[in-house]
Amino acid sequence: MRMDGSHDGKIVTLLLDPASAMDVAALVIDGIDLSPGDAIPSDGDPRIDQALKGFLFTCGPDHIRHPEPTANGGRYPLHGSLSGTPVPAERLTATETMCRAIADIRLADGGRARLTRRWSMMDGAVHLEDRIDNIGGTPFPPMWMYHLNIAGRFFDDDTRIRGAMIPDGSQGWRFGEGASAHCLFPAMRPDGWARVTVGPFAALGHRTLDIRFKTDSLPFLQMWRCQRGDADVVSIEPASHRIAPRSALCESGALSLLMPGEGITYALRFGFCEDVSSVTA
Repeated sequence: MRMDGSHDGKIVTLLLDPASAMDVAALVIDGIDLSPGDAIPSDGDPRIDQALKGFLFTCGPDHIRHPEPTANGGRYPLHGSLSGTPVPAERLTATETMCRAIADIRLADGGRARLTRRWSMMDGAVHLEDRIDNIGGTPFPPMWMYHLNIAGRFFDDDTRIRGAMIPDGSQGWRFGEGASAHCLFPAMRPDGWARVTVGPFAALGHRTLDIRFKTDSLPFLQMWRCQRGDADVVSIEPASHRIAPRSALCESGALSLLMPGEGITYALRFGFCEDVSSVTA
């Protein structure tokens, strides 16, 4: 499914994937797709391999990292149960600048959740509003993470990642050591929204990607890069939980339960701006 808009004279096209919960299969700016495509590493799970090729894919709602066992002898799949969940045509409403979708998700522990997702393009930016409702009979701890995946071929020595949560407000994109690395920063902000910018990108006329996300339910900024073999991708990842095993998160009280009938919301937006020397909001 396609949504079109414009920003600063440039045509912005969003290609959404109804076979995988309306995640973003491609973000195209004046004919240039920022998505990594085949330049991703494989984890051996076709759901994730397919989703990671796009610009945005969503982890959750029951798990956001590598597989771990459930309490009833099952197994949380890689990055949770949402990826690969189709949206039925009768639960999809769309215009050129808006898309609303509902998808029911079978959770790894036997529970059920419902995603209500709304995409819109307005004021030169793409907006995403998500709500997860527990429609099963037992509580579960919601976990959520957005992967905004950018092809590494667009990064160069001038590209910086900036945000108030980053020490000194800015860092290069070649963080960590080796061919692949993660980093994590607390992202809570007084106004409830965190901001991180990535750029400039020479291919986009030296414009910068501007990302904002709601920190009451996504209090961390995680980032990942992989330049290993044919893989070349950098990902900006607003996340609900720090990088830790489920057992450690449970022991620290970080896994709050979502009771039957309750819901939780997540939100982000992204667009493009002229390069900024610092980001303080």
